[in-house]
Amino acid sequence: MTKKPAIVILSEAALPMAQRLSTALNGEVHGFARRLPGGVDRRFEDASAHLGALFADGRPIVAVMAAGAVIRLLAPHLNDKTTEPPVIAVAEDGSAVVPLLGGHHGANDLAREIAELFDGFAAITTAGDVKFGVALDAPPEGWVLANPDDAKQVMADLVAGADCRLEGEAAWLSGSGLALSDEGEITLVASDRICEPPSRGLLYHPKTLVLGIGCERGCDPQEALALALESLAKAGLSEQSVGLVASIDVKADEAALHQVASHFGCPARFFDAARLEAETPRLKNPSDIVFAEVGCHGVAEGAALAAADHTGELVAEKRKSRRATCAIARADEPFTRSNLPGRARGKLMVVGIGPGSEGWRSPEVSQMVAASTDLVGYSLYLDLLGPLADGKARHDFDLGKEEARVRHAMELAGEGRSVALVCSGDAGIYAMATLVFELLDKADGADGLPDGARRIEIEVSPGISALQAAAARAGAPLGHDFCTISLSDLLTPWEDIKRRVTAAGEGDFVIAFYNPVSKKRRTQLAWARDKLLEHRPASTPVILATNLGREGELIRLVPLGSLDVDDVDMLTVVVVGSSNSATVSTGDGKSWVYTPRGYARKEGSAMTNIVSGDAA
Repeated sequence: MTKKPAIVILSEAALPMAQRLSTALNGEVHGFARRLPGGVDRRFEDASAHLGALFADGRPIVAVMAAGAVIRLLAPHLNDKTTEPPVIAVAEDGSAVVPLLGGHHGANDLAREIAELFDGFAAITTAGDVKFGVALDAPPEGWVLANPDDAKQVMADLVAGADCRLEGEAAWLSGSGLALSDEGEITLVASDRICEPPSRGLLYHPKTLVLGIGCERGCDPQEALALALESLAKAGLSEQSVGLVASIDVKADEAALHQVASHFGCPARFFDAARLEAETPRLKNPSDIVFAEVGCHGVAEGAALAAADHTGELVAEKRKSRRATCAIARADEPFTRSNLPGRARGKLMVVGIGPGSEGWRSPEVSQMVAASTDLVGYSLYLDLLGPLADGKARHDFDLGKEEARVRHAMELAGEGRSVALVCSGDAGIYAMATLVFELLDKADGADGLPDGARRIEIEVSPGISALQAAAARAGAPLGHDFCTISLSDLLTPWEDIKRRVTAAGEGDFVIAFYNPVSKKRRTQLAWARDKLLEHRPASTPVILATNLGREGELIRLVPLGSLDVDDVDMLTVVVVGSSNSATVSTGDGKSWVYTPRGYARKEGSAMTNIVSGDAA
């Protein structure tokens, strides 16, 4: 499975089992919103629509509910059995595990895994699995079936009593319940060579080949790929048996290497120069020039051999193009997620979790956090992740340690880990994303980053910012031009802040004030209030939004002239309207703030007609 399983539940009674399954399977708990207010990673309102969306997305579904319920909910969404993901129904006590769909796409194996975890019974009904204990159309991880269209007939013949013979080595086949014979009429071939499938049988390619690649900085990805394909063809080796691309660690951020790995659908892994140098006795083409350049006598051959380990062998010597080199080694066992050698290119995901509540956290952010190995952030922000943080290595930091926090996250990623740097609100608004890029920009200075940290992959995912949350809770104050200003002078000189507040007042912007006060800093907000009163009425609405999206949320509306600094703390966002901002009350007595943009004044609008008396 390449996608994280969704553990779907409809009631609180199923939550303990769902959480155990989520931990064991590295899954994500999805709960019916009306019955599960908390304790889940994602909530949904319409069970059929939600399961249908998961199914269409190819997500494995583990439903802790009655099999009949799952069948009825998914029935409208079933159409193509060749593309369906695993769908499994699990009893709330784990006693019964029923793979309903996608048996040969991982459901049967997943059902067995779940049953073993909880001493339950996996109700496997697929004919081939029942009779032979193996699914010929769904080989295990690390193997590829070259002619899947022939699998249905082959399995039917075997179930009907035909014998088969195995050419090559494949422990998952030889150790199964298949009736193997040297005279078998069905042929099963296991080979990493370029060859045609048998006329009556199946061809399997083990992902045992590793492409060792070296290249100049900025090498054209198409040149590196063409060299890799040529090297495989010259050696008579199948592209489908490529299980890994390997190189030296200083190339971890080289686009050409990652595009080659993407073409073959395999990981890229990296080794330091010392590890590659240890392979020098096995190199066919050692080079003193390469040693002088990077500290080892061969990158392509060395990386291929290092990945294949001491039991592997070099099967294709180094070939050269203008800016790249490629060699091929064969490992003893296929590459899988559990046996990858070397180090991955580290990944830093800078995520904004919004105010912290699960309902205001984007699915993309949840997916990034779930995919991470390490979480870095202010302790409160990590706590707000709830169950999503379970099983992750936590690296907690106090407020005021922002640079140390970001450096640590980048250094962890530089070690090959997948790190989520967790920010409240939006990661790029008064948060850590800016500091990540600032440190990268200064990476080569005296106080720079370790080499590995400079080569990491970076992704930034947005979150609901405090000003958006405050605006939504209070109405629509950001309907026209607005700006944000931080009143903290820890990093910005007070004179600069005063200049910005003055300019925003003169420009009649709606203003969201971040960091309005602290225990020691009480005068800045009062100064800003008085300065804005020079440009807008004392009746201008001000929103005081505290603990947005969390327990203790409080939204207050006050006129600018009555704004009291003592009503504000560091957990409060202050949004000051423009001279055009107004308040309106609804029938329930609630007051709302809005800033008109002028739609109602547009020529021909209904509002214009009403005002002019043209509408009844």
